[in-house]
Amino acid sequence: MSSGPGLTRRLGTTDAVVIGLGSMLGAGVFAAFSPAAAVAGTGLLIGLVVAAVVAYCNATASAQLAAQYPTSGGAYVYGRERLGNWWGFLAGWAFVVGKTASCAAMALTFAAYTAPEGWQRPVAVAAVLGLTAVNYRGVTRTAALTRVIVTVVLCALAVAVTATLLGGGVDVDRLGTWASPDGGVHGVLQSAGLLFFAFAGYARIATMGEEVRDPERTIPRAIPLALGITVVVYAVVAGTVLAALGPGGVAGTAQPLAAAVEASGWAWAAPVVRVGAAAAALGALLALIAGVGRTALAMGRVGDLPRYLAAVHPRFHVPHRAELALASLVCLLVVTVDLRGAIGFSSFGVLLYYLIANAAAFTQDRGHRRFPRVLQLLGGLGCLVLVVTLPWSTVTGGVVVLAVGVAYRFTRLRLSAR
Repeated sequence: MSSGPGLTRRLGTTDAVVIGLGSMLGAGVFAAFSPAAAVAGTGLLIGLVVAAVVAYCNATASAQLAAQYPTSGGAYVYGRERLGNWWGFLAGWAFVVGKTASCAAMALTFAAYTAPEGWQRPVAVAAVLGLTAVNYRGVTRTAALTRVIVTVVLCALAVAVTATLLGGGVDVDRLGTWASPDGGVHGVLQSAGLLFFAFAGYARIATMGEEVRDPERTIPRAIPLALGITVVVYAVVAGTVLAALGPGGVAGTAQPLAAAVEASGWAWAAPVVRVGAAAAALGALLALIAGVGRTALAMGRVGDLPRYLAAVHPRFHVPHRAELALASLVCLLVVTVDLRGAIGFSSFGVLLYYLIANAAAFTQDRGHRRFPRVLQLLGGLGCLVLVVTLPWSTVTGGVVVLAVGVAYRFTRLRLSAR
């Protein structure tokens, strides 16, 4: 049951693609290559392909489901409708918890590129509060600001690639060992799991199904288009930094793009790259706040989260209570959590979320099917494989948090039945 007015359908295909790009071209393109190179060497290029294939399968499942169920909530709604209430709850819980951790990771990444030592956490909190205020004022402002951020990020990436290629430090022989990756198959799969974190933003499009015009056509077009653009950008950037630094050089720095530019002799371009990294983190954080808030709205409507969160602002038509609650929790995480742990925990939640999405899409009938079932099978298997490659501490922590969510819902259902 909804509370108050509904959300307004204001977004077209271009807006939806831009929001997806703002989510996927986030801090991952500036930071994910380093840990991926550390576990797979030049095999991260194979890992990139694996991550892209799994992401594409997940994207088609999300697009197919969003066309049939054009409402807020993403796989939370799809799981409830296709598999049952418990599966929907698990998808929604995994998404909200994992992406709340992602919000903290993006805020900390932004601060790392912009704030001096000792001021990073306060700056991260300020970023969360500022972007929450933008979302609070309405989704059209979110789309407009995301468009600006995506433009800045793409310009920064273009400068980084151009400076690296023209600076004379590129050696294609450094790519010659990609077929025999360091770390073997496990290393490649682990790098794919790390790189998948950077691709996962296309879910933001599906979770905004109530705010997209003609969602039956717009969402299935926007998700694969945004993902395709992102894959091309990531492939070009990954190849460039590996050719410039080699796998050891990429693994040895937290800022591989800036390091590649500085090694090229065009050091003047490094600040441009850092500005782009900060803008990318802001873009991802902006879209995350919008997406998580709308999933919390959907869960609040049926009582899987407190119904207080289901309110929609009568003037701005956004789930304002959900977004304010999210901002409070993210600020708490920002001042307490480790960046690497937040990213790993987010990956665990997101992969489980897409596992359920693939299972839900597999059950759709022929009239609503837009893609072959083999893609959902491949996507679900890929999610499982990438989950088991994550560090065991991350997997253990994720299982514990999932158990907490299950206990909460079980207790609520028992109390309501009395």
